[in-house]
Amino acid sequence: MSSSRRGDSDEDHGVLVVISGPSGAGKTSICSAILDQVPHTVWSVSVTTRAPRAGETSGESYTFVTREEFGAKEAAGEFLESAEYVGHRYGTPREPVERALSSGQNVVMEIDVQGGMQVARRMPASVRIFVMPPDRESLRARLEGRKTEAKEQLQRRLAKADGEIATARDSGAYQHFVVNDVLDDTVEEVKTIIQQERERT
Repeated sequence: MSSSRRGDSDEDHGVLVVISGPSGAGKTSICSAILDQVPHTVWSVSVTTRAPRAGETSGESYTFVTREEFGAKEAAGEFLESAEYVGHRYGTPREPVERALSSGQNVVMEIDVQGGMQVARRMPASVRIFVMPPDRESLRARLEGRKTEAKEQLQRRLAKADGEIATARDSGAYQHFVVNDVLDDTVEEVKTIIQQERERT
């Protein structure tokens, strides 16, 4: 995923866009499309303790660190949000996000619902979007199609998805819930949300 889409902007301040949802809901595909299609938009590179997947390069989709390194950054107050998901730590560095927003760029952030709730508290002007699968069987099929999950891990992810959806709904942290059935339609819906928020601010 490209780290930036740069251009001159007449806007004084960008919009922070949080994209959350269960694993397999299509968050990464949506974020990739938004980065390609929405001007003045950059990707927030998360820090994680999980191992890179095939094709991932540190500093692009994620910055990969040890648990010790993550803990040191967290203790120093470097994260806008941090969370644990399926045994791994994830966090969003605060300084690059604030710098991009102040320069007039939108920032797209793909994070766990735990992190989304933290951002809602710390940056209430952000736009929080929760991506839903059409149904549980669709989610199972998408996860199985990856062929990267062991059977036990797949079951854990499905159970986690049920909890995440319930938490997102109950928390009040997300202003928008979108169902990702047809990807192109979902991308257009998210683009409209971002444009409306940019105009409002």
